[in-house]
Amino acid sequence: MKKLFPKSLLAIVLCCSAGLSVSAQQKKDTVPYNPYPAGSPFDLEHPQQYEIADITVTGTQYLDKSLLLQLSGLNVGDKVVLPGDHFAKTINSLWGQRLFSNIAINITKIEDGKIWLEITLAEKARLFDFTFKGTKKSENEDLAKKAGLRKGTVITDALLLNTKAVIRKHYADKGFGNTSISIDEKPTPNQVNYNSLVINVSKGNKVRTYDVGIYGNTMISDQAIKKKMKGTKEKSRLTLFPDREEVYSDSLPKEHDYVKSLGFLTPSRTLQEIDPYFRFKLFSSSKFNETKYEEDKEKVIAYYNSKGYRDALITKDTTFTTKAGNFKVALELKEGKKYYFGNITWKGNTVYTDDILNRMLGIRKGDVYNLELLEKRLGKQMSAEGGDIMGAYMDFGYLFFRVDPVEIGIRGDTIDYEIRMVEGPQADNRNILIAGNEKTNEHVIRRELRTLPGEKFSRQELIRSQREISNLGFFNPEKVVPNPIPNLQDGTVDIEYTVEERANDQLELSAGWGGYIGLTGTLGVTFNNFSLRNIFRKETWDPLPSGDGQKLSIRVSSNGRAYRSYNFSFTEPWLGGKKRNPFSVSFYYTFQDPNAYAKAIGGTVTNPDAYFKVLGASVSLGKQLRWPDDFFSLMYSLNYQQYKLKDFNYFSIPGFDNGTSNNVSLRLTLARSSVNQQIYPSSGSNFMLYGQFTPPYSLFNPNRDYTKEPINEQFKFIEYQKYRLNVDWYVPLSKPVGTENKTLVLKVAAKFGYIGRYNNRTTLSPFGRFELGGDGLSNFAIYDRDIISQRGYPVYYTSNPKLNPENAGQPAGYQGFSIFNKYVMEIRYPFSLNPSSTIFGLMFVEAANGYRDFSDYNPFRLRRSVGIGARFYLPMFGLLGFDYGIGLDRLQPGNGMKDAAKFTFMLGFEPE
Repeated sequence: MKKLFPKSLLAIVLCCSAGLSVSAQQKKDTVPYNPYPAGSPFDLEHPQQYEIADITVTGTQYLDKSLLLQLSGLNVGDKVVLPGDHFAKTINSLWGQRLFSNIAINITKIEDGKIWLEITLAEKARLFDFTFKGTKKSENEDLAKKAGLRKGTVITDALLLNTKAVIRKHYADKGFGNTSISIDEKPTPNQVNYNSLVINVSKGNKVRTYDVGIYGNTMISDQAIKKKMKGTKEKSRLTLFPDREEVYSDSLPKEHDYVKSLGFLTPSRTLQEIDPYFRFKLFSSSKFNETKYEEDKEKVIAYYNSKGYRDALITKDTTFTTKAGNFKVALELKEGKKYYFGNITWKGNTVYTDDILNRMLGIRKGDVYNLELLEKRLGKQMSAEGGDIMGAYMDFGYLFFRVDPVEIGIRGDTIDYEIRMVEGPQADNRNILIAGNEKTNEHVIRRELRTLPGEKFSRQELIRSQREISNLGFFNPEKVVPNPIPNLQDGTVDIEYTVEERANDQLELSAGWGGYIGLTGTLGVTFNNFSLRNIFRKETWDPLPSGDGQKLSIRVSSNGRAYRSYNFSFTEPWLGGKKRNPFSVSFYYTFQDPNAYAKAIGGTVTNPDAYFKVLGASVSLGKQLRWPDDFFSLMYSLNYQQYKLKDFNYFSIPGFDNGTSNNVSLRLTLARSSVNQQIYPSSGSNFMLYGQFTPPYSLFNPNRDYTKEPINEQFKFIEYQKYRLNVDWYVPLSKPVGTENKTLVLKVAAKFGYIGRYNNRTTLSPFGRFELGGDGLSNFAIYDRDIISQRGYPVYYTSNPKLNPENAGQPAGYQGFSIFNKYVMEIRYPFSLNPSSTIFGLMFVEAANGYRDFSDYNPFRLRRSVGIGARFYLPMFGLLGFDYGIGLDRLQPGNGMKDAAKFTFMLGFEPE
């Protein structure tokens, strides 16, 4: 006997069964209609029990049959009652998988109280291919990934709905609020049960906010509220016929009598008056984003709360399109009354007294109520800067400290607070874990940590450790994340530092053809995470052994026949491995032929063997200090340079064109660095002061007047004292924005330098002086001078800004300046903080000048420049920089802007 029992029939039977049962209870004298004969498995009057003898699954092509049997809930040997709901549960369970277009259960045989079943399934089609229409090719891959579109995926209703939702959100975030999407599903030829999707996208026009209307506000102006709505900006406009369509007819009209109320005396009222006719928004986007709009509404209420309006709320808000076709946003506010802080009492404190906590809190009775400020001062909103009460506790190990401000009374417009605290025990650091370092050896990271096992937990030391790891330069600063893991049972804490490696080795490669000079080029490599101890282990070479944090740099540069330079340096930042004692050695050699140009063009060459050679070496050792604080370091450096001249008269000093000069000096450097990261600092400062001294040879012969001796003898052993001061400050001007924490930053820098003699019996040599102007590349270190670049100016030889540098003459000016000062102010904003390409733009104001001696020195006689620029930090090539500067003192009557402007290019490093 064989009967078909599809899902539809089962549902009908169950419904009929339920209906007949109810009818029988209501009318006992009525015999219900029974279409099945007695003894049938569907006899409603006489249900029978059967034992499942066998179950087969048919119709599936890709799904595992044994797994489907488990999902069905039916097993051989189970007892089922027919009619009953066993099969309904099975069908619902399989249908819930959303993998099938049809499900049926067939009874293939009934014999001796046993039943044989066949589950027939029709699988939904799978995805063979998909195409987008109406989208950019660059967007398709990202959209497909977000929507989960993969070949072979079962095409479910959920998949189609999710695809539409993903696309709609993607374009809504870009300002397309009316995106329409349709998906066509078509069978794929020659592919059984495979369909292809054609996803049609019509973005429509961008929805831009024409106007934001604020209603109901009397205590805070429209402009102040709109400033807080950073995600909902109004578009620029210029019109004689503004769209004045209002949305809230029941709102009180605002005061528009501009003249009678003397609004012209108030800039904000004046701007408000002309706003319907003229609005200029240069850097703001007016595209409407629903998510940002909801966030902006919360910011408006938070702003009101910070001004004391505790009960402020948005009673109504709407977005609509006017008859003129403009998109508007409208908010109606209820401000409520202004509140003030009343009595603030403390409960649960034993470590700090009430007086100390009150001073730390900084809120007094009568101050305007500001819940955000209260929670910030308490530390409920954590900040890296510290200074809050929770931070004060956590810096002394109270990791389990908890604080809750509780309103205990409202008297009119005054709110009393009780600050309830649970100090808890001091926590000790237990396990310090490091994760994510694939290339850098763990000891390189661990030696930078201030959180040591067994010591008391300190949030300040945790943040400092994060900063030190970031400043190594081996990891993405945004992904250096410390994660404290408290252990409440034993009062300890595990700390895990998660890092993300980034490539920071640099390759400098450039080549060109210099016309008469010939081939020019530079080849340089810098390995910033080198490992000297593994240099003989071949398995560690990739391409050189790495992971120990050492720095190896090799650079070869040639300007054809005119110039050659070879540089080598090695730095071990932790000499001995126990303390931060940086040790460095470096060697360099340069050669210059002053007759290269004449030789190339066939000109007259007086001495074809003329040259200028410099051979130099240095050894330095540093030490981290603990006083005044441990941001300070002291560096000792021993330097030697040998200068050889043959018929080289660049310095314009009579008699100083042949001979050898030796320069032995000791440099002492005091430095302090507290910047939060190296490439794009957003806070902190750099300070550097050094003195460089040669042996005072003249003091050993007090009766000898060196100025009267031949110039070659005077410069045989160079004698001088030199001082430099560099200071940089970085101040964030905005809060971090986005996932990359982009911050607008102000950089202020000041530099000063002086080089002089020990006494008047010696002549100051031209070596070691200061050369100002230029880009710092073309004139870099050829004559062993400090190159102080200035954007917008070529190299200049006089301290008088009124003299055009190109026409100032070059007599003794080639000897360089002995004093300089420079001031810089930059506004920086990052376009990308991605470790694979850090990019930021800047605007600058700069002033600098050089002076012959103190009789010529005037710190206010400066050359000024302004301009814009950009910096690109690429892992393999280091710094690429561009600046366009305008020298304000180069602007001359009759000359255009181009005569005062100068384009500056930077490669590998940023000149001073």
